[in-house]
Amino acid sequence: MNGLFEGRTGQQIRTAVMVAVWLLVAFLAVETVLGLLSFSYVGQGVTPTNTVTVSGEGHAYAIPDTAEFTYSVVSDKPTVAEAQSDATTIANAVTSYLESAGVSAQDVQTTGYSISPQYQYQNAACPVSSGTTPLYCPPGRQILIGYEVQQTNDVKVHSLSSAGDLLTGIGSKGATEVSGLSFTVSDPTTVDEQARDQAVAQAKASAAELAQSLGVSLGHIVSFTETNGQPPGPMYAMAASAGNVAASAPTISPGQNEVTSDVSITYEIR
Repeated sequence: MNGLFEGRTGQQIRTAVMVAVWLLVAFLAVETVLGLLSFSYVGQGVTPTNTVTVSGEGHAYAIPDTAEFTYSVVSDKPTVAEAQSDATTIANAVTSYLESAGVSAQDVQTTGYSISPQYQYQNAACPVSSGTTPLYCPPGRQILIGYEVQQTNDVKVHSLSSAGDLLTGIGSKGATEVSGLSFTVSDPTTVDEQARDQAVAQAKASAAELAQSLGVSLGHIVSFTETNGQPPGPMYAMAASAGNVAASAPTISPGQNEVTSDVSITYEIR
């Protein structure tokens, strides 16, 4: 027996046995690792077939601390240069007024600037050769009468008590269109969380009640979705003229903003 592993033939046999042993060890190691991996992911990626979905709605309220509005400066002149120069003069006057009233430069943003030709339709004279009935009337034509320059700015006001005075003040400086007054909360995180917590609590209560009625127990949460929003705040629009310097400031009431959160939760049931 000992002679079997001696000599050249014996060396070959020993080498073959060692290779077979190492191959077996490697195979067992791979199978062990694959088994552990498959054990770690049991049930993962499998969509539960028995689920129940509930919804909840939450409401939270916050007092606005910021006002926003839009104003435009419009100038009509015979030439583009004249219209631009006039619009720039008025826009600079409004900007200076806002800065003097405590509005930061970073809270004034230009959102539109346009130059538009202005036309007037002119009827042609109808020639009369005899009597009072014209022989024919040639078509009228559009006559270029000038250009309109319009610049639109958005303003953010952090002192709500001054919002009414600002609306009147910019009108006295030449802003001819003021619109879109709205009130927002500068940091809505807290009020958003309050609305969401209320919605989730309502959904959980509905899920527990439904599970009791069905005679099942709730498992893991399979999915969760949320939509939230803030209804549009009060809107204010006015038309002003540069000569309306005696206009009284409007009373601005910010009230409170309502934030809603709608959630949908899907539970696995057992």
